[in-house]
Amino acid sequence: MTQMTSRAIRIEQHGGPEELQLVSVVVGEPGPGEIRIRHHAVGLNFIDVYQRSGLYPMNLPQQLGMEAAGVVEAVGEGVTHLQVGDRAAYASQPPGSYCERRVMPAKCVCKLPDAISFETGAAMMLKGLTAQYLLKRTLPQGGLQPGDFVLFHAAAGGVGLIACQWAKALGLRLIGTAGSDEKCALALANGAEFAINYSKEDFLAKVKEITAGQGVKVVYDSVGKDTWDKSLDCLAPFGLMASFGNASGPVAPFAPGILGPKGSIYVTRQTLFTHIATRESTQAMADDLFAVVSSGQVKIHIAQRYPLEDVQQAHRDLEARKTTGCTVLTL
Repeated sequence: MTQMTSRAIRIEQHGGPEELQLVSVVVGEPGPGEIRIRHHAVGLNFIDVYQRSGLYPMNLPQQLGMEAAGVVEAVGEGVTHLQVGDRAAYASQPPGSYCERRVMPAKCVCKLPDAISFETGAAMMLKGLTAQYLLKRTLPQGGLQPGDFVLFHAAAGGVGLIACQWAKALGLRLIGTAGSDEKCALALANGAEFAINYSKEDFLAKVKEITAGQGVKVVYDSVGKDTWDKSLDCLAPFGLMASFGNASGPVAPFAPGILGPKGSIYVTRQTLFTHIATRESTQAMADDLFAVVSSGQVKIHIAQRYPLEDVQQAHRDLEARKTTGCTVLTL
């Protein structure tokens, strides 16, 4: 019996994009609670960079990648929500989506509606589910109502463009930040009510001006070190600082005592994988995402495509902030 193999991207040690190596791996049969999936497209995310660089240390060697879409090839014992031949998509631990096929836990894999393409599915699962838990589950005291102001950093990125559209559909007044006039225009075109080029303007002063000095109910921040201090000062009393990434580097330690004088504000550090820890939660969040995408209220912008073997360049472009919207690796 010939062994099934797959092209895959693996790192032997933490470091720069040059550590991403194309290898051939053997792929076996799924065990209990697992499936084997043949990928059609793979999503690229900043978490992949953090794992490659060692900011998020991993056991090595390690295959990278957190999301993809494809067709289920085999189903292990106990898996009832998927069948062989199903179109499927996922954002899931453990890493390993940078490949042609893999065996993986079935828990976070969801059937992909026929109306949504493989590329869209691969591009939207991690970023779309992130936008879902931020706007629907990571809420300030009293929740969010139509007309409320929220501040969203990196509004022209993959998560940001989804969040801009979804926030508008929810009636929220989203203030987006980005690092260029072009990216600001993109955020505005996708539902942001205001966009601030933080390379030219003081976003804190601008937020205070927009909100007539009141501040915003919540800041959603994946940038980290560069935006942290001023973001806290953008919040209204009892506002929420929701950190979910560190594109500019990790936030320095701070004294909790500063939160009182700034308005008795809240701080939280969220991860998608806590939210999708159960099959039921994953499916509920995915159903919400599928519905808002299928309705056309949220469009997934795939602005970059790279063949799997060009993954080093994809990482360089992502780190250099040369990308907008979503990026996929093609097979």
